[in-house]
Amino acid sequence: MLFTFPILLTIYAGFTHAFEADHLLAVSNIVSQRDKIWASMKDGMYWGLGHSSTIFLIGIIMIIFKVGISEHSFHYFEATVGLMLILLAVYRLYQFFKGKKLVIHKHGHLHLDKEHKHLHMHFAPRRVLVQTHAHTHSHGPFHTHSHNHTHKLAYGVGLVHGLAGSGALVVLVMTQIKNPFDGIIYLLIFSAGCVAGMLVAAGLFSVPFSKKLIQAPVLQTILIIATSVCCLLYGGKVIYDNAILF
Repeated sequence: MLFTFPILLTIYAGFTHAFEADHLLAVSNIVSQRDKIWASMKDGMYWGLGHSSTIFLIGIIMIIFKVGISEHSFHYFEATVGLMLILLAVYRLYQFFKGKKLVIHKHGHLHLDKEHKHLHMHFAPRRVLVQTHAHTHSHGPFHTHSHNHTHKLAYGVGLVHGLAGSGALVVLVMTQIKNPFDGIIYLLIFSAGCVAGMLVAAGLFSVPFSKKLIQAPVLQTILIIATSVCCLLYGGKVIYDNAILF
């Protein structure tokens, strides 16, 4: 029992670590490109693997070479994450609006034998996409995916996040562990919890973007713009707090 409790506590720490604000904002921008929950969960898994790779690499260096990282350095790591959040949001907005135009027109319908017209706005492709079975398949005006659903972006974002937030605390905790083997085991258990947590978080955040749940293009547009704007604002706040204000 004494051995089990620290393991469960470490898994819990890794699992909840995935639900920090900057992590959730980043993954919400990534999964907004998906219309299948499983693809989003794979993004979350790759994010967790990238995040764990950085922590594990730095942890091993600290254990083997007895290298310390100053607290001052973590502020620059945080600022880098803020910049990454801004770039991620800009990239998502560019990707969404590229090749689209705003269409404004009126729809008429009968109500009590009288015709009423309502203004309708939506984004539509500038040109008809040529579909080829070997390369792309379209899911309407908002989703055109390659058959090769790459998860490199999620892994890269996870790598940058590796030393931000409580990830820095994990490294600091390891400096207190005397036995190198115990330190490695701690890293592995924490990483497993982190991967599981982000897999769940990505799945939950992808639900609003799933075609099985939402068919309204306007609502899809609002969600994509809202998550991107939140990512921009939070990224700016992180940079201000850790690079300018600090």
